[in-house]
This record gives sequence, structure tokens and C-alpha cells, in this order.
Amino acid sequence: MAKQVGAESLRTYEEINAKIKRGDAIVVTADEFISHVAEYGLEASAKEVDVVTTGTFGAMCSSGAFLNFGHSEPPIKMSHCWLNDVPAYKGLAAVDAYIGATAMSESQGFEYGGGHVIEDLVRGKEVHLRGEAYGTDCYPRRAIETTFTLKDLNQATLINPRNAYQHYNAATNGTDKIIHTYMGTLLPQFGNITYSGAGQLSPLYKDKGFQTIGIGTRIFLGGGLGYVIGEGTQHSPQTQFGTIMVRGDLREMSPRYLRGATYYKYGTTLYVGVGIPIPILNMSVAESAALTDDDIHTKVLDYGVPSRGRPAVCDASYAELKSGNVLIKGRKTPTSPLSSFKYAKEIAETLKRWVLKEKFLLSRPAELLPERREFKPLETDRHETKSGHASSTSVPRNPERGESR
Repeated sequence: MAKQVGAESLRTYEEINAKIKRGDAIVVTADEFISHVAEYGLEASAKEVDVVTTGTFGAMCSSGAFLNFGHSEPPIKMSHCWLNDVPAYKGLAAVDAYIGATAMSESQGFEYGGGHVIEDLVRGKEVHLRGEAYGTDCYPRRAIETTFTLKDLNQATLINPRNAYQHYNAATNGTDKIIHTYMGTLLPQFGNITYSGAGQLSPLYKDKGFQTIGIGTRIFLGGGLGYVIGEGTQHSPQTQFGTIMVRGDLREMSPRYLRGATYYKYGTTLYVGVGIPIPILNMSVAESAALTDDDIHTKVLDYGVPSRGRPAVCDASYAELKSGNVLIKGRKTPTSPLSSFKYAKEIAETLKRWVLKEKFLLSRPAELLPERREFKPLETDRHETKSGHASSTSVPRNPERGESR
């Protein structure tokens, strides 16, 4: 008989929350749970520990915020707007806008982008708004220029379409020249390896089978409370590339866990802090929560190949990546993380304190994340050229290769 996904055989959400309210819940970080299992065994640890907290802090390009400015006098229906000279999306109602993390300043380019605007807002800084409109009978104003702070907005909601990959491919470069990518600067002839993800602290790897994470799961997001609102874009759980879509109120967040950033000669992004509490509902969840950096492997891809089908150079565990060197063709290649393990641990510890101090109760998801999704590429060979022949530029599908932030 198949096991029920998300079965509450060891404890229920109600039992865990009752213990949190009484002050006797056993809550540990993912690192601590691994140590507990090593000392007492998986079964004993699963029976004792109620909640395992996780954390990750890294570049999450698929992030942004919906803002509502309120109405000016006379009112305006903005068709275009810029925040600190960064274009925001205005295909919305009159004074709603979406500022994306990777939108870049029209005057500063790579140096400043949407991620920096979001950080500036959370820091309480003034942001310059410039808007244009075509004018209507009910919205006669055609231009606006002013400043505002986060406190002046009606709503400021962080809504990120794709965050917190379970794990991520590592990157190297087999060409003869330096290349600049969303995985950072890669040196020639496999001169370095960069990697992302929190390894054994990774929120989605600690619930590898998605038995506790779904729509409505309460999480740590950017230093405040947030929620999972569904699967993230490019969600591919069968290959351990699961993702989540999240939301939270910017006014509750901290610039410590929301940071605008620039990748040299690539573009801008937003570093986001995410932490998820994993209730130990059953032995299967406990097994996942006990996975170590040695158990979590990823492929090292050659980003010198400009294709979504980048070849894998080798395989490496997060323990190997974190050691500082990985062997490529018999040669030690230095590694460097793009995520912050210090902040990931800090997030897991903070979330643990929130739960222990009864500031954070667990929420049963209304619907769990799907365990399988087809990962579809964008095919270009359906378009016919001027000569009437179809172009042929597609490469074989591989959901583990070429996924970009």
C-alpha cells in the first residue's frame, strides 16, 4: 500500500502548535537535527523533534514588488514609470506598478537596479518617482514627478515568482577566456567553480518530497513573515530543482535579508533570505530533514558553452564544494559560494527563536506542491525563415541543465 504524502503519523500540525503555545515544542535547526540524528539515530530523533528550521540567502533574480502609490491631484493613469530611474512595469491599473529585481537603471546601468530600489525602500530611503501618461477624461494628468518612502505607499508587497531552488548547478568555464555570467565571473580553462544554494540548510531539500510545503505555508521572508503561494516557475521537483512562489509585506522586512546586488557585466538582482519550518510529521520527512552536505549532489556545468544544454564536467557534493576544492580532470579547482552560509544559519536560528517564543505558528498548506512537473524549453524551430524553411536551433531537453535565475 502506497504511503500517504504528508501523512501526520508522528504528530499533527495541531499538536505541534499546541506544544508551541505551551512552550514545550522541540525545535532545532537543520544543522542541529543532523547532529542529533548522528548521536541518537533517526527514529529516536524523529520521535523527539517537532520542527526543523531551515534557511537560505542568495541571489533570486525572479523577485520583485507590487507597489500602490495612491492617487495624485489631478489623478494620473501612468502608462510608464521609473523608480530612481529604474523602469517599473505599468501594464496594470492607474497607480499600481511592479518593480522587478533585474530591471536596470537607465542612467547607471549595471550599478543599480530594481533589487536596489527594493532595498532602498526597506531601508526607509526616499525613492524618486517619474511617471508618464496619455491622459483620459477621468485621469487628465499626463506627467508626474515626486518622491516617496515605503511608509507613503498603500501597499508594498514582495511577490517573487521563483525563489529558493532545492539545489542548483555549479558553474565552471572550459574556454580560453574569462566569461561573466549569473553564476559570477568564471576563469578560463576550468580555473574556478562557483555554486549556489544552502546545501543541508536548504529549505526545499529538507522536505525533499514536498510533504509539508505548499500553498499557505508560513515562512521567514526577507526578515518578516511571508507565505508560499504556490509552485515557483520552472518547478522541476523530480530532478530536485523544485522552486516556490512567495509573498510578504515589504513593510515588515529588513534590509539585512533583502539586498540589491550586481553581477559584474551581467546585471542586477536581489539577495533574498528565505526560511521554512519543517514539521516532522512522519519518518519520510525526518529522513529528508537528516540529509547532509555529503548526501546532496549537483552537477558542475561548463558555462563556456552558450547553450541551455551545457555539458556536465563532473559531479560534486555540497560537502566537496564547501571544502574549497573540487577535482576537474585530476586537478584541484578552487570553489566559491554565491550564497551566504552565515546568513542561512542566521535565518534558521532566527526562525527557531520565533517558533520557541510563540511568535510563529505552523500552517497546514491548503494544497501541497506538485511532486512532478514537465520542464519545457522555448523552441525556436517552429518559425519559418524568409526562404520558407524552418530554422533548426533547438537542443535536446534536459531539465537539469541551463536553468537560469
